[in-house]
Amino acid sequence: MMMTLIVVGVVSGALLIGAAWGVYFGLGRKTEGFLVALAGGALLLSVVSELIEPSISRSSVLLAMTGVLAGAIVFTAADYLIDEKWGEKSGGGLLAAVTLDGIPENLALGVALIGAGPLEVAALAGSILLSNLPEAAGSAREMAASGMPRYRVMLLWAGTAVLLSAAALVGNVALVGVSEHALAAIRCFAAGAVVASLATEVFPKAYREDHHLAGIATAIGVALAFGLGALAGT
Repeated sequence: MMMTLIVVGVVSGALLIGAAWGVYFGLGRKTEGFLVALAGGALLLSVVSELIEPSISRSSVLLAMTGVLAGAIVFTAADYLIDEKWGEKSGGGLLAAVTLDGIPENLALGVALIGAGPLEVAALAGSILLSNLPEAAGSAREMAASGMPRYRVMLLWAGTAVLLSAAALVGNVALVGVSEHALAAIRCFAAGAVVASLATEVFPKAYREDHHLAGIATAIGVALAFGLGALAGT
């Protein structure tokens, strides 16, 4: 349980650090674009190697395909509604990305921590952390720029961090003994939500902010995730 609390604290705490970075210290647009692309590259590899592939090997391809599609549909629908209500420049889209892919993502992280050592979940936890920092920073900056008071921005992200921490703890405690098919469905739903967020929020934003280096930053993220995965396998 102590290892679970440490990993969950680090991953969810990255949201608060990122939000504070974006609201109080500023973030250059090119820097933000580079970091968002890097985070997207890391998640791109991790959703395949840490969520989808294990689900296929332990359950079935059909269940994995269904879970991925369901996650993508739910994220896209919610993201559309938030954008329509808050507007494209309010930061709501990235908040939706962090929250809607984060809940099943952190459930999956909690499941992965069951009976596992720290290195066995290093790839997924590291990629989530890499993703949370720049996404929270960029979204919080846009919320503050749209006129939302800074304290409200920080309260909103603090609530998001608590929600995602709870999801990871539920995954680690309440899902012990659940069938592999159910766990596979959770992992693949998370993967689908992540894929949708990458396509609709993360990579387009990275390209807008720094289209020259977005591809290189994405490749660096993939390489970092690959390195974390290799470390976890040693």
